[in-house]
Amino acid sequence: MRSAKRRSGTQDERVYAHIFDAILEQRLAPATKLSEEALGAIFGVSRTVIRRALSRLGHEGVVLLRPNRGAVVASPTADEARQIFHARRMIERAITELACERASAAQIAELRQCVAEEHACFARGDRGTGIRLSGEFHLKLAEVAGNVPLIGFLRSLISQSSLIIALYEKRNQAHCSDEEHLRLIDALEARDVDTAVGLMMRHMDSVDDKLDFEEGAPSDDLQAVFSHLLPSARKA
Repeated sequence: MRSAKRRSGTQDERVYAHIFDAILEQRLAPATKLSEEALGAIFGVSRTVIRRALSRLGHEGVVLLRPNRGAVVASPTADEARQIFHARRMIERAITELACERASAAQIAELRQCVAEEHACFARGDRGTGIRLSGEFHLKLAEVAGNVPLIGFLRSLISQSSLIIALYEKRNQAHCSDEEHLRLIDALEARDVDTAVGLMMRHMDSVDDKLDFEEGAPSDDLQAVFSHLLPSARKA
């Protein structure tokens, strides 16, 4: 599910996609206040459109909608983080089993292309986009599995996982998920369910091992986070 495709829908779908990407790329900090007025000015849309986008993000658990106090980016506690990753393990296992049975040659090729793009981003130092593409790899795998409810569950869990990593990941961690993803694709192509599931669980273990429950510090400046969407940036 590529970002460009998600941005081609209605105004609120486009706003949703940009905020979702900012969370996946860890450019938008947990606990950041999401001012309807500021976001409306940034995206050039009404507050009604912003509310619809925030409502969808709230339903997915990545934004908290506080009555009379406005919306903020979610900030999972350590206990909530453990529960989210436990749920993700269960979903990823089911998705991997189904994908191993159903993956076509064309879908295998798409997964490899996704990993190649992910690797290229990390190689040139574009960590934020690389992190987003890593999450999109898992969403693409869910599409291969062909179970619509699982796709919805995983989408929410991946965005929440990104917030958890932004908050709790140990500093100066090497990113190696692209290699882990490639080994997983090889197992899918071989229809080796046991190996594929084992690789996915070890992949999740490697993410867990990088967490120490100390806060990270992505930006909470909405103008900075979405600066590439402002008129001056589009003209550049």
